[in-house]
Amino acid sequence: MSSNDAGSGFTFKLYRYTPSLAPAVLFLILFIVITAIHLYQVIRMRSWYMLVLVTGGIFQVIGYICRILAHNDTESIPIYSVQTILILLAPPLYAASIYMTLGRLIRYLDAESLSLVATRWLTTIFLVGDIVAFLMQAAGGGIMASGTLSAMHTGETITIVGLAIQLVFFSVFIITSTIFHRRILARPTSKSISDPKGGWKETSWQTIMVMLYVSSVLILVRSIFRLVEYAQGNDGYLISHEVFIIHASLDPNGRTKYNFNPDWRVFVGDPAKAETPDFKDGDWKSVTTPYAWNEDDAFHVDIAKLSTGIAWYRKHFQLPDNAKGKKIFLEFEGIRQAGEFYLNGQWIGRSENGVMAFGFDITDKIEVGEKKNVLAARIDNSWSYREIETDTPYEWNDGQFYANYGGINKNVYLHVTDRLYQTLPLYSNLETTGPYVYATEIDVAGKSASVTVQTEVRNEYSESKTFAYQADIYNPNGIRIKTLTGETYTLQPNQTKTVSVSAGVSGLEFWSWGYGYLYDIKTALKVSGQTVDTVTTRTGFRKTEFDHGMFKLNDRALHIKGYGLRTTNEWPALGCAVPAWLSELSNRLVLESNGHLIRWMHVTPWKQDVESLDRLGLVQSLPAGDKEEDVTGRPWEQRLELMRDAIIYNRNNPSVIFYESGNHGVSEDHMAEMKALRDKYDPHGGRAAGSREMLNSSIAEYGGEMLNINKGSRIPFWQMEYSRDEGMRKYWDDYSPPYHMDGEGSGEGSAYNRNQDSHAIENVRRWFDYYEQRPGTGTRVNAGGVNIIFSDTNTHHRGAQNYRRSDEVDALRLPKEGWYAHRVMWDNWVDVEKLAGHIIGHWNYNESTVKDVDVVSTADKVELFLDNDSLGWGEQSSRFLFTFANITWGPGTLKAVGYLGKEKATLDTKPTTGEPVGIRLTSQVSPGGFVANGADIAIVEVEVVDSNNQRVPIALNKINFSLSGEGTWRGGIAEGPDNYILSKSLPVENGVNRVMIRSTSTTGKTGGLSTEMPGAGLTPNLSRGPTPKGQPYTVGRKAVKITKVTAGSDEKNAGASFDDDEDTEWSSDSLKDSAWIKYSWDAPANVTQLVMKLHSFFYTKYPIEVRVDDDLVFKGTTPTSLGYVTLNLNATVGKSLTIAMDKDNKLGIVEAEVYTPT
Repeated sequence: MSSNDAGSGFTFKLYRYTPSLAPAVLFLILFIVITAIHLYQVIRMRSWYMLVLVTGGIFQVIGYICRILAHNDTESIPIYSVQTILILLAPPLYAASIYMTLGRLIRYLDAESLSLVATRWLTTIFLVGDIVAFLMQAAGGGIMASGTLSAMHTGETITIVGLAIQLVFFSVFIITSTIFHRRILARPTSKSISDPKGGWKETSWQTIMVMLYVSSVLILVRSIFRLVEYAQGNDGYLISHEVFIIHASLDPNGRTKYNFNPDWRVFVGDPAKAETPDFKDGDWKSVTTPYAWNEDDAFHVDIAKLSTGIAWYRKHFQLPDNAKGKKIFLEFEGIRQAGEFYLNGQWIGRSENGVMAFGFDITDKIEVGEKKNVLAARIDNSWSYREIETDTPYEWNDGQFYANYGGINKNVYLHVTDRLYQTLPLYSNLETTGPYVYATEIDVAGKSASVTVQTEVRNEYSESKTFAYQADIYNPNGIRIKTLTGETYTLQPNQTKTVSVSAGVSGLEFWSWGYGYLYDIKTALKVSGQTVDTVTTRTGFRKTEFDHGMFKLNDRALHIKGYGLRTTNEWPALGCAVPAWLSELSNRLVLESNGHLIRWMHVTPWKQDVESLDRLGLVQSLPAGDKEEDVTGRPWEQRLELMRDAIIYNRNNPSVIFYESGNHGVSEDHMAEMKALRDKYDPHGGRAAGSREMLNSSIAEYGGEMLNINKGSRIPFWQMEYSRDEGMRKYWDDYSPPYHMDGEGSGEGSAYNRNQDSHAIENVRRWFDYYEQRPGTGTRVNAGGVNIIFSDTNTHHRGAQNYRRSDEVDALRLPKEGWYAHRVMWDNWVDVEKLAGHIIGHWNYNESTVKDVDVVSTADKVELFLDNDSLGWGEQSSRFLFTFANITWGPGTLKAVGYLGKEKATLDTKPTTGEPVGIRLTSQVSPGGFVANGADIAIVEVEVVDSNNQRVPIALNKINFSLSGEGTWRGGIAEGPDNYILSKSLPVENGVNRVMIRSTSTTGKTGGLSTEMPGAGLTPNLSRGPTPKGQPYTVGRKAVKITKVTAGSDEKNAGASFDDDEDTEWSSDSLKDSAWIKYSWDAPANVTQLVMKLHSFFYTKYPIEVRVDDDLVFKGTTPTSLGYVTLNLNATVGKSLTIAMDKDNKLGIVEAEVYTPT
């Protein structure tokens, strides 16, 4: 059982080992024999007071019976509870018998005057202390055994107090015993002298005293041990090692997974014979993977200038003796681009796609025990790399979109398994598929589903093996909620078979947006009742639908909103090779801006990001690999192979919901091939196979263009890269230092050199294009869109800088104004749900400044105040934007107040700050602290503040840093020479900046292996709660069902203007008299709106007249758009609507929709 503490990153487990069977049986027999002897003596001698000793023995017997049971069931709370409580409480009962023995011995020797404590009180005092200690330990043990994390903390505290009381009383007792012993030896009584003189080896009072000392010391040591054990906590060293209790099973479940990241050496170049074991690499750079050898280039140079070439990675390591006879596998989460791998001088294989995970079976080439192994990898990250067997390049190895951070830039693991084992989900090289967990018959309201767990199993023994298959489901608190008992199977030598088990499961919590509810599925292979292999698969259950033009999660429509991220998700001077908590920090900002989908661009993301989105409750779209076109021949086969590997590796991650076949449309045949892969390897995962474009595909299950608005009534269409403008965080507006004029700068145009204010406003306007056509607005709807990108990225750019800035946070993840705008607009499933707002910019200006103030809000209306003086009401546009024109600046606090229905609230405030007087430093590290592993990163945020400790939003001061002690400077980024990469002097921008420091490593005797996993301590986010009930939209209008269409020209294609297919259209001739089209329906309808997608909508305005029957309801010019235009008509009842040009020119309609109120 395990449970996570979200605050500390701590994981609580019932056992941190599997209790060993043989020692537990041995101790059970020992306590049965001893307790039976004691019971016999008590009865024979009628010494009933010694029943406490017998009771203690009975406690030990029952405790070790439970410990034997725990060997095969480490997750049973009742078993754990009984053995924890009884083994904990037996020693206080033994102590009670010792206290009573000393009192009786003193009286027997007529030596009460020699006792430090009067005998009439001696036994009573120590027994009272023992009873108090007993009760407190019983209470603490009982609370701890209840199986929850908070109970564990409370129980530990109570138990520690009980142990401390016992320790104090027992220490005093030993002192009392020692004083008495010394006194009676100095002043013997007649009784002590007349007692047999055989010494302590004979039955005499001296023998009893020696036994009291021995027993007392043992109990004292036990009390100290237990006190330290519980003080260290559930993850402490003592409780984590069974050897301190009885004996450790070195390989209890037949499988060990090692973190293989520590202790690599790197050399940039291609020295001869670097693959050989005795090659001298002592002067190579010591690193911890993930490590990109060209990390210094990240954000320093343009993507096309990132360093490329050959780099060698070498690792010396040892495997413990208990790995003898086992299967040994290496797992690489990925490299860039291609690698040749050698173990102890022998070639073991290669990987070339530069994206996906792969594995090697190194069983026959590895040394186990004292002899060291040497793994060597020759990594080539050339842009021009070509597949060796076919001389074919990889299209996604591209100098525009896939930043090239070379080397072993993702995590590495080593697996030790039994020879009867569950395979790894690594198809490349190993050709294995691993486990697959899925749910069917999902009842969201009833919280139930049928869960199937299947696993590919292989037998590599020389004889056949018969095994039972079992799966246990554990919730996030580590409580087992279901055991699925499978059949018994027999595998012949070298046979591989997929086995499965299914059962209905009730009481489920479903994974959702902002609700990363995850279960651990533990699958076990048991031979003759003994577990030989166990695999834990972390997954979540959720229901998905892709129909009626929208996406539904757990039966609820979700208007897609989020970001199209570069898969590298890179950081300055680090590239993509970052610790897990840094990935989590970045991805969490997506959630905190109220995004819920990340579309990884061009290539499959690495597992670290995939698992991060699982925990956070963020949907993701997972591509194979593409630049920006459909391909044929070997390049298409490469993409298929990559998608196959990606599906197998990520099919248990609940956040993966969309499989993307290409970064552009693909042919129907190609779409069918991709869909067939999904159907073969992930037929029940609730994931849609699609691609960009695919507007009239009959095979794709979703689609959508780059940024032009698409709608439909079949599969969901969502836009995959909208709002492509760029802007730096440094530039507030035209009126703020350094007074950058909006749009000024080199590049491809003003849209790519925006200030923050205009960039945020553009984000609002572009989102409204989608919001206006959201679910609930008709039969044909838009499914949403993702904003390109999220964080500044070292990839293709169009502005003045040498990196991309069309983002909501900068490269160090400091938010821009667009981030706050999205946080306001997106805090809903579909319709507006909450009153919120944000004032764009700051309120520190020169006295002569007169400017527009813009507020992003979900309110119906917004009023602006300076201190208590109203500055008027904002002019609303694009639903979420409120503009206050020509506001004269004055010192004070700017305040926006919003009104939504009957609700009123202060949306945001912006105070005028004072002059800079100091700096404020704030550090941010992983949940487990700053880890000395040579790869961890600490972020230090520096702010320039005024005398009131407020950040000064227009400060641009340069800050000089120095670093001493353990740590490597990785620095930050700012606008200026070389982007200040790795510089220890760099300016704040808008009053704030960040720098990074990498930890060093203190190498211990690890043999190159570690059992501390990357991402340890990162816990699921449950902040938004389960999926709300009911639909999140109100249907405000209804599409009129058109039954007939006529046209003044091209009438044969008139039906194309309302056929729910945006790849077809109707187009008139250029004569006014024949440039018209008329839609009719059966019953009169009150027509209030006309929505159209027009030909050449981005550039062309159409002067038109619209009539309902014969009544003119609109006359004017249509606006340009990114897809659809909505015309509000004079409400008129009729049975037809005619659209006609108002002058000679062509009229082209892709789709037309006529609406009536509901």
